[in-house]
Amino acid sequence: MPEKIALDDLTLADHELFHDRKGAPRPLPAPLAPLADTHGHLTSFRAHDPAMALVRAALAGVRLLVVPVDAVDDVPRRWGSAPELLDWIDEQVEVAREALAECAEEGFVPPAFDGWGAPELLDNVRIVAGVHPYGAEQLDDEAMARLRELLASPRCVGVGEFGLDLGPYSKVPREVQEDAFRRQLRLAHELDLPVQLHVRATAGDMLSNAYVDAARILRDEGVPERGCDLHCFTAGVQVMENFASLGCHIAFGGAATFTRSDDIREAAAFCAERRLLTETDSPYMAPVPLRGEECEPAMVAFSAACVADVRERASRGSREATYRALWENACALFGR
Repeated sequence: MPEKIALDDLTLADHELFHDRKGAPRPLPAPLAPLADTHGHLTSFRAHDPAMALVRAALAGVRLLVVPVDAVDDVPRRWGSAPELLDWIDEQVEVAREALAECAEEGFVPPAFDGWGAPELLDNVRIVAGVHPYGAEQLDDEAMARLRELLASPRCVGVGEFGLDLGPYSKVPREVQEDAFRRQLRLAHELDLPVQLHVRATAGDMLSNAYVDAARILRDEGVPERGCDLHCFTAGVQVMENFASLGCHIAFGGAATFTRSDDIREAAAFCAERRLLTETDSPYMAPVPLRGEECEPAMVAFSAACVADVRERASRGSREATYRALWENACALFGR
């Protein structure tokens, strides 16, 4: 790490964290409560430095980040062992801590949330561990052993992401995915942990296929007592209600801000307050007004504002109430 981290690297020269592709500043909405990114991939950035992404997240008001790690894709493909990956996460947090201290010397500090009792972000970086449906064929005994090792980490707060993917990029047979789904769900029951589900339907068929099968598996095996998060929600009201009725939380991210996402916004408006979550799924699906950029955890501020706005317009609660629910729900599901 260099002795001094240039603040320009954090895009703070004009006191703004983000700019669009033309260089215009895109101010973050002021958060009305601590923010939670319940699903942000620190391990998958192409352009961003992970430690600097943590700094920007802290400066944006994020106080909880849940990082999914994969016992097939991350270990051993990118890190040789589970301890190496966990050490790497520790290193990113410590680099970010030093950089954030430097920012404070220059007057750049995270927003205060007096009375909330929210921990600082760099003391609240958590993980969930699982095997994505793309890796379901590799979920052998060795991968399960690596998964258990990751789940034993003090940072770990859940099993995931796993589930069913019947989208155009998945080549894994459906029955193989279902077997991996059930095995990981049973592991969550055994370890008394919540789960994060990845469910992607066949294009244009949101009411059947993967969603119907995922709900069937949850009914068969039981939703873990500690809870379930349907991550990266991109469907409509009926799918939302089906999973909420099973006791699942629904996580809204950048897709909710897209121009053509009226169905997602309607689901966010009518989702029960106690089931709401926000996430980024960074580095994917950056929200408007930064769509097309590489997404990062700080951008959850835009998604949270979108959810709060659509719920207020639908007379489903004040913006303040939504912000409070988004934070408290995340803490209840993934807090330590």
